[in-house]
Amino acid sequence: MSLHEWLLGVLCDPVDRGPLFYVEDEYVLVNPRTKQLYDVRENIAVLVPGDARSASDEEVAALLAREGRWTAGA
Repeated sequence: MSLHEWLLGVLCDPVDRGPLFYVEDEYVLVNPRTKQLYDVRENIAVLVPGDARSASDEEVAALLAREGRWTAGA
């Protein structure tokens, strides 16, 4: 399930207002700064801070590496 490219350009984290990265095969938006994961359900981004899941450094790196957006030195 893909999100429209325009939408991805305007979505931001509701807490720190920074950009989010979409991992399509996991249906999740990733905030690498706060290590929060936001679900995407039926093409709708669920950007409710209380519904976000925490992720480890390794999980965030693995998710973003899968999308070609993260390297070990970043």
